Amino acid sequence: MQTSKQKSTDKHHKYDIKALPEQTSLTENNQNIQHLQIEQLLQALASQLPKHHNQIEQLKIWQQITERLENLPLHSRILTAIIEPGSLSFQYASYQFCELMGIDRIDKIEAQYNIKLNELFSDWDNTELEKLYHLQILQWVLKQIYQIDTANLQFQDYSVISTVNSPKNSEPKYIEFWFCSQELKVTRIDQTIDEFIDYNLHSMSKSEQTAWLIQPGNLEMLAQNFKLENYQIDGLLLLEGLDVTVKEQKRKLTQLLVEPESLVQEEKFKPIEKLLRSLFRADDMMLLRNEGEKQFKLFIGSEFLTRSPYPKIYSTLSLENSPILKTAIKNQILNIPELESNCPTEYEQNLSQKGFRSLLLIPIVIKPAFPQEEVGQPEILGIVGLMSNHPRNFNLCDYKNAEDLIPALIAAVRQTIQQRFTNIRNIHPAVEWRFLQEAERRRWGLPPETIVFEDVYPLYGICDIRGSSTERNRAIQSDILAQFRLGLAIVETVCEKQDSALCQQLRQDILEYIKSLEERVSVNTEITALEYLRCRLEVYFDYFVECGDTIKAAVEAYRAACGNIHHGVYQARERYDQMLYKINYHLQNTWEKWQKKMQQILPHHCDLEATDGIDQMMYVGKSINSKFNQFYLSSLRYDQLRAICDCARTALRLKSESEELILGVVHLILVQNYTIDIYHNESTERLFDVKGTHDIRYEIVKKRIDKGVDKDTKERITQPGMLTVVYSTDEEWEEYEQYFRYLVREGWVEDKFESGLVEPLQGVSGLRFVRAKVLLPEEIESNHK
Repeated sequence: MQTSKQKSTDKHHKYDIKALPEQTSLTENNQNIQHLQIEQLLQALASQLPKHHNQIEQLKIWQQITERLENLPLHSRILTAIIEPGSLSFQYASYQFCELMGIDRIDKIEAQYNIKLNELFSDWDNTELEKLYHLQILQWVLKQIYQIDTANLQFQDYSVISTVNSPKNSEPKYIEFWFCSQELKVTRIDQTIDEFIDYNLHSMSKSEQTAWLIQPGNLEMLAQNFKLENYQIDGLLLLEGLDVTVKEQKRKLTQLLVEPESLVQEEKFKPIEKLLRSLFRADDMMLLRNEGEKQFKLFIGSEFLTRSPYPKIYSTLSLENSPILKTAIKNQILNIPELESNCPTEYEQNLSQKGFRSLLLIPIVIKPAFPQEEVGQPEILGIVGLMSNHPRNFNLCDYKNAEDLIPALIAAVRQTIQQRFTNIRNIHPAVEWRFLQEAERRRWGLPPETIVFEDVYPLYGICDIRGSSTERNRAIQSDILAQFRLGLAIVETVCEKQDSALCQQLRQDILEYIKSLEERVSVNTEITALEYLRCRLEVYFDYFVECGDTIKAAVEAYRAACGNIHHGVYQARERYDQMLYKINYHLQNTWEKWQKKMQQILPHHCDLEATDGIDQMMYVGKSINSKFNQFYLSSLRYDQLRAICDCARTALRLKSESEELILGVVHLILVQNYTIDIYHNESTERLFDVKGTHDIRYEIVKKRIDKGVDKDTKERITQPGMLTVVYSTDEEWEEYEQYFRYLVREGWVEDKFESGLVEPLQGVSGLRFVRAKVLLPEEIESNHK
């Protein structure tokens, strides 16, 4: 707020802002000289103004000062402006300041009076610059009103970085501002108001005042609370600034890059991409990531963010003559100013075809911890590239900026490699530690190692819904026949109303299609039959509804039956889906209840798949949990049998409680008494694959055993309501015979066992089976009676 005296001065004297000629650059010494000269001029100005009350004399002083300012070195990057502190109105501004703030040049500025600093910032009251202004005035309040020595408070060192959005710049500029003042005169307007009375500044000694003010936060608290409108301020402030856009962009980039998941989360990646493009004037960016096994994967722009399923892959051999691989090996930033004339490999040719004309390549390389040792070889994590549609886009400054960002880029790429493991879904807690271990290794740039668990025992079991495929085909047949009959009703109604040869032929086609559907349905029937109706019948509906009320009613009945998300009759399939869901839901709940108990015995990996029933694959061994021993293995095997028996009971109860559940569930456990090795294959979606031809045999048996038949009777070895165990050796049966005795003792199964040989499967022979009927609790009681 201005005082009356200040307002009077503004009314009679309109001091115009003078702009200096365009400037380019200056050394730091010249900047310091200019700064000193301006300070000396301001000191002279502040000391002279009170002595000259005559308007003509004041104008002469301003003219002299302006002329001297304009004769200062013309190549400074410092932004300068002289401001009247009370009104915040400009008395002078350099050419660079005017350009930055979007103020018109000298010929138009002279026509704009009372340009004020706070008017150039739309949110002045919330800016750091406004807080800095308060702090600067506070210095003179403390010095002149409270007689506090402010020399040790270092007010001259305070500065702020503000974002300036100039209409003449497409990108926002970051400017570091600071205030300077040689002498201000501060007078309290209302002497009865002392906003600092509660702080007892007057009662403190000089040393106590200084000690209190230098405490963190105290000075800022005073600046926030003191009432600026209660002070009359005479003199001038020098506002200086320096464009620190590049420095600030690098600081922000560093902060963003080192954050977790900086390159994989959209809300984090987009600001990084925007800042990199702005800093390097680039049109796009890319990452060539080392995938191990002598290959690199290329991601351009958002391909990395969206995890493109088909990224471009380059072998190390294909990049042998490429400058990109050479720059990575040398660990040196490389500028390719003319890409079109430098395309020795497919990689450069691919980028050139996309329209890029120059590249700046930044190697992301981990230096060895002990470079003097031969084992300490640099590890190439990847290459970050900035790409421009213009040739010769990048310069020497870009080299320096890229060098400054390399540590942050290394951290970001390290994290993406680490997150390839930590972000894998459904990693079981029992094996998660190994994935985290490998992620940490790669984060430090160590060569990738395949995650392998050696010598683990597989425990495989299934609860399969018998006849689910046949029942689904029946449901498909029922629904499609119902829809065709509705369509036939429409055509026959049209034939009754019109003598149409086309409708007669269409009727014959539908009748023939219905006949074929009644005989059988194939895998493609669900798609081909509905497509037939859409193309051969439904295209005429708009015409049919205009041919009479009875025809319209038939069309509406068809549309009502098909008015669902499937766009077809879906009643029988809906009942089938609900039945399948109900069985799977209860089987899965039963198994998970047992799985919690089994994990308490010994942590182990368990993978559960639910489709037409549930498949359970458990792995247990010392490589997964160091406490493993034979007792834990036997305990888990016996509890697996009990869990499968409980799943069988669940299925039996469901079928007895609902007449709609016509499907039976069969239950099988596959025994293998020798260990296998499992590993994580990063090129597949599965968490684990088996290693070696011997171990693959087990996988083959898993996929085919549920279709196994008795070699003698030719009936399926699995039967609804029964527990079937498949094994290979006498040693395996000797162990499981003991478990069967326990199951009989606990009332899980009958004491009558059926056994036999499994008909040889493709590539597998010599399997045997034993099965027993699973008992419900009420059957146990009746047997006891």
